[in-house]
Amino acid sequence: MWQMINSIVPFIALWYLAYHSLTISVWLTLALAIPAAGFLIRIFIIFHDCCHLSYFSSKKVNAIIGTITGILTFFPYEQWKNEHAIHHATSGNLSRRGTGDIWTLTTDEYAALSRWGRLGYRLYRNPLVMFGLGPIYIFLVAYRMNRKNAKRKERFNTYLTNVAIVLLMAVLCLTLGWKEVLLVYGPILYLSGMAGIWLFYVQHQFEDTYFEWAQEWEYVKAAVEGSSYYKLPRILQWMTGNIGFHHIHHLVPQATNYSLQKLHESNELLKAVPAIGIRLSLKSLQYRLWDDKAKRFVGYRYLKNKKATA
Repeated sequence: MWQMINSIVPFIALWYLAYHSLTISVWLTLALAIPAAGFLIRIFIIFHDCCHLSYFSSKKVNAIIGTITGILTFFPYEQWKNEHAIHHATSGNLSRRGTGDIWTLTTDEYAALSRWGRLGYRLYRNPLVMFGLGPIYIFLVAYRMNRKNAKRKERFNTYLTNVAIVLLMAVLCLTLGWKEVLLVYGPILYLSGMAGIWLFYVQHQFEDTYFEWAQEWEYVKAAVEGSSYYKLPRILQWMTGNIGFHHIHHLVPQATNYSLQKLHESNELLKAVPAIGIRLSLKSLQYRLWDDKAKRFVGYRYLKNKKATA
């Protein structure tokens, strides 16, 4: 309950300050959007834990709070819960890619693509597209529609979330003005979306991560070796709800975000997991393809050089 208070209340307060700062300077509004986006990420982590049914002991309360926080963060609770469960069950499994993960091809799969297929993959993995256009696509397109073959409960929750978002935006626009709402909520959503995509990307897309075909895939190895320990400065660790302890989260998905560090430090083997700092994490931007023979990520140049020496 304390985490909900220290996440939602500051978010609303910063939203309020950002709105009133429009009378002073748009740049001040944009500056306030940065910490507000951080608190929206914290709210998303609460949503995330509710999706794992771990934030409260009651399944019903998890669904209620998850739906409310999903409206604030623009994510439908049931749809994201089901997709994320698949992500946990298939992370690092080359035979079961495609749901709740970053589109990743092996070097052989990429080589077999047509010219247009390669262009599409390159565009998807381009940082300007992934982190620049990605948040817009996620918030306005991807999660505004139901998944194919979604069950009735999931479809209803998506419709409910969409209607609630429209009503919330309508009330805010009629009360405060649509331009003001766009200038305040727009940057907050966009910045939090960029940060969210980056966190999800770097937590599985690092050089010596874990990918195996189904017959060789192991859950524990996928969790500990295929999910990074993203060591962030304390303030960023707090803002991101300890999600940097991603290896622990995948190993024990039912653990709440505020217990992840304690679990990490309680086991000597887990404490020995190599950490990835901010500087090293930036290197992951050059990783494009998985070489399933060398068991590591490589760039397009690697494939080109390999073809030239063949």
